[in-house]
Amino acid sequence: MTLNGLIQIALYFILIILVTKPLGVYMYQVFSGERTFIHPVLRPVESLIYKVTGIDEKKEMNWKIYTLALLLFSLVTMLLTYLVMRMQDILPLNQVIDGNGTHVGKVPEALAFNTAASFTTNTNWQNYVPEAGTAAASGVAGPTSGMTYFTELTQLAFHNFISAAAGISIAVALIRGLARRQANELGNFWVDIVRCCLYILVPMCLVYAIFLMWQGVPMNFNDYSVIKTVEGGDQLIAQGPVASQEAIKMLGTNGGGFFNANSAHPFENPTPLSNFVQMLSIFALGVGLTYTFGRWVGNQRQGWVVFGAMMVLFGFGLFVAYPAEANGNPIVAAQGVNNTITDSNPGGNMEGKEVRFGIVNSAMFATITTDASCGAVNSFHDSFTPIGGLVPLVNIALGEIVVGGVGAGFYGILVFVILSVFIAGLMVGRTPEYLGKKIEARDMKMVMLVVLILPLSVLGFTALASINDIAQLSLANAGPHGLTEMLYLFTSSTGNNGSAFAGITGNTDFYNVLGAFAMLIGRFLMIIPILALAGSLVRKKTVPASVGTFPTTGPLFAGLLIGVILIVGALTYFPAYSIGPVVEQFFMNAGKVFQLG
Repeated sequence: MTLNGLIQIALYFILIILVTKPLGVYMYQVFSGERTFIHPVLRPVESLIYKVTGIDEKKEMNWKIYTLALLLFSLVTMLLTYLVMRMQDILPLNQVIDGNGTHVGKVPEALAFNTAASFTTNTNWQNYVPEAGTAAASGVAGPTSGMTYFTELTQLAFHNFISAAAGISIAVALIRGLARRQANELGNFWVDIVRCCLYILVPMCLVYAIFLMWQGVPMNFNDYSVIKTVEGGDQLIAQGPVASQEAIKMLGTNGGGFFNANSAHPFENPTPLSNFVQMLSIFALGVGLTYTFGRWVGNQRQGWVVFGAMMVLFGFGLFVAYPAEANGNPIVAAQGVNNTITDSNPGGNMEGKEVRFGIVNSAMFATITTDASCGAVNSFHDSFTPIGGLVPLVNIALGEIVVGGVGAGFYGILVFVILSVFIAGLMVGRTPEYLGKKIEARDMKMVMLVVLILPLSVLGFTALASINDIAQLSLANAGPHGLTEMLYLFTSSTGNNGSAFAGITGNTDFYNVLGAFAMLIGRFLMIIPILALAGSLVRKKTVPASVGTFPTTGPLFAGLLIGVILIVGALTYFPAYSIGPVVEQFFMNAGKVFQLG
């Protein structure tokens, strides 16, 4: 590790702390219906939307209606996206992708199903090469593989906004369930999603996209350019409406890249400044919700405890990944490669990393994007050292809680808060309570459903893939690293992250179909019990604190919360990790490597 790297990490922590309060206050004002500084401009637009769509903004929903609205909306928009991708070859805004006037073709069935599920669930896993035409050299899916500008703008960008807004809305519904006393409604799904898009995501992304264009990100509808290289060959330069997609990709923790190289591509992430701002934007709304929560329940210390637990877990992962990558690979060093850090040599493990960003920004980005369920990458996670690669894997497997996807991380960690309160109640021999509401048997059943759904999908699908001959043919590596590639695919899919150990070929019918089901399970089978929990909590009356009430606003509870999260994760996944990245680390230290054949 270097002083420069530590300074960048310290600056990141400081800026995250500084943006938490103003964003949290603003989101509270938006969702509680208070007037904001942007109301004079946007309130007439909001009212018009309600009038045109027939929404009664004053009519609220119970948890069942709220859940049904979310599920039906997601289903309809997912089917629409599938149909558009299957017909994109005959729809408008189909760009020319080579010198022969070739246009983009339609997306195959299994891949279209996977992609539609991916963007609907805020996962943005991509088994396709986004920049159509470049697949010809790689042999991925044919010369016309990719997405048209029409698909990018009307479907993928649309889902980037809507899936992010849905996650935030669910978090707000759960907050209402904890804050309200003996009510029955959790808000109005349609109002929440409109306000989230109109007052939060669209204005912020507009400013963000302009910043990215200033940094050098393209924003056009040009056909692809074929240029002559200095060697005399032809090179295809893909472009398009990138800046608008990039802004919501990062702010909405979506992660789907306009280009195959994602945020390692200079058109998506041109400068060190754009890289740093992208890392900030991944965490921004997630940490802001912790302050929104504290203000809504009338006790700001409750929000800071959750924020503190998130930052401790983030820091722990970062200071495992960064040294692991900075120390490098002893097998490579044994071949005579100098991995010592000097003024002219970055040292460490630079395989799969952009030289523009180096080790610290690659380790930071990898930790941040998997803590936040974003999935955008500026380096190749498959090339990380075993322990360095284990950190992103663990971050996702913990369940979208260390900041997490916008909204999803917050309602995920609140589930662990309730689980910790329940354990604390058992310790003191009293009925557990949180924010004055007693946590009862039905509530804990919903909590345990949420906790168990993720490992059931991850481990179940990985086990199925590990005994399937076709699935194993997709692996680029043998031994424990190959197992880690499969485990990462289903962890990332179920955790709605979208990043990959890309040594595995995911664009097969097997992985497209199973991956799609993993994404849908990870999103919607978690949301249903969470909203049921919110519906149970909102009906409870508040009981006054007593001498037996376990305090939930201090370092002791924060420590208990972190311990519960880590213990649940360790007990669930350690057997799988021990025969994957852990044993691979031992082999690396011993100078051994697995090879195919």
